[in-house]
Amino acid sequence: MLRLIFSLSALAAGLVSSSAFAMPSADGARPARPAERGALMLAQDGNIDIYYDARGNRVLVDADTGKVIAIQPPGSRLDRRALRRQMRMQELGRAPAEDDDRYYLDNPDDMARFRRRQLEENGRVIPPVDEYDDNSVDAYPPAPNNDEGYATTYPEAPKSDTIKRQPLNEASIDPEQPGQGEVLQVNPEAQAAQPPNTGGKATVDPSLSLGVRQDVAALQVLLDRGGASPGVIDGRFGSNVDKALAAYNEINGTNLKSTDAVGIQAALAQSGGDAFASYTITPEDAAGPYVASIPEDYSQKAKLDCMCYTSVTEALAERFHMDETYLKSINKGVDFNRPGTMIKVANFGKLVSTPVTRIIADKTKKEVYAYDGSGKLVAAYPATIGSADTPSPTGIHAVSRIALDPNYTYNPNINFKQGQNDKILTVPPGPNGPVGSVWIALDKPTYGIHGTPDPSKIGKTESHGCVRLTNWDARELAKLVSPGVTVEFVGGSTIADVGGTSTDEFTQQ
Repeated sequence: MLRLIFSLSALAAGLVSSSAFAMPSADGARPARPAERGALMLAQDGNIDIYYDARGNRVLVDADTGKVIAIQPPGSRLDRRALRRQMRMQELGRAPAEDDDRYYLDNPDDMARFRRRQLEENGRVIPPVDEYDDNSVDAYPPAPNNDEGYATTYPEAPKSDTIKRQPLNEASIDPEQPGQGEVLQVNPEAQAAQPPNTGGKATVDPSLSLGVRQDVAALQVLLDRGGASPGVIDGRFGSNVDKALAAYNEINGTNLKSTDAVGIQAALAQSGGDAFASYTITPEDAAGPYVASIPEDYSQKAKLDCMCYTSVTEALAERFHMDETYLKSINKGVDFNRPGTMIKVANFGKLVSTPVTRIIADKTKKEVYAYDGSGKLVAAYPATIGSADTPSPTGIHAVSRIALDPNYTYNPNINFKQGQNDKILTVPPGPNGPVGSVWIALDKPTYGIHGTPDPSKIGKTESHGCVRLTNWDARELAKLVSPGVTVEFVGGSTIADVGGTSTDEFTQQ
């Protein structure tokens, strides 16, 4: 009986206590609700400290009491927006619903629900999109076959007008005529040097090679404009540039130095503008004529129709006094065989026009100096003058005749013997012939001043006794001299020291 009375008393006390806790407090405070299973426990005043343990778990700690509220593994971690939203829902005493009319602009899920709701109100239903699209072949319908009426034939491409191949004056360096391509001046600083198109061959990028510089190329252009040829314009310092700079100062009465960038730019501005210009490749440039290659054997050379250029780049490089590799390097990725293509070239300016009455061929300096009637230096060219085995003449000689685009006579009885060639051969004319595109004959038989098929080697190799210039320098000099102009050889060894004759024998066509 006592046990029953005690149990009823305890039950009544529990009911009274429960009713007291359920009644609202006097200060209007909200009653606390027990946290549902799996729900987030809110900290007092929303103050939460977030920590990460050694396992990467996210630990939420009440900043006021120091108690752990929740531990979130890395795979189930809530971002800040989701956490903020869940806390807001807990404060409102409800969970977010799909049809909730409250939207938060910073919540992508809310904005997606808002857009879907707008579309549904307008009668449009957007099906759910799979997060991972099926990109397999089976996910796409098969291509239609001929039975469904799709065309499987296509019209032929229109035939373009055939370009008629016309011979060019390959070594011509006259100013551009109308219809031969538009030349526009450009700022060299606006176009960086670019590597050449090597066609898959493993070669060193010339634009990255040691010594190739745009400012050096600009200096070479200036020297060329001033009558002091640096040889090929290739952006490299060397002996040819040093000799040309000294000649330039003598010709123009200046004291320009290669390190004077301001002075070089000022001289360029006064002599014709920017060092480089834009040139548009013409149909005639692309048409040629060209040959596939130039054989080494003279008997094979004699079988060709002409000793023409082998490519558009070789022809354009000579026209603009440039090294072919350098021309390619500053026009990376350009199709030189396509008419209408615009390329960057050297703006070498006008040619020397003062008549020459005296020439000095300095064998020690490997330089040719041209003087007018008053004894003033008007032009200078780097040259290859003889060799130890076949030296050039000595003393004073005279120009006897001038031939443009000459052929070449190989005579093993007078000249050297090449391989098994023991017969006289006639090599056709062309810029890639043994004497290039110009022959200025001297009064000493078999000797003369002529061009070369390898302009980049001028001043750096040896000749068979004659004076070898670049084709464009030889052509310029040929227009300045006339029969009777004296040519004096100074310095170096002479043919009298070793005996013999020149091997650069020629016969005019």
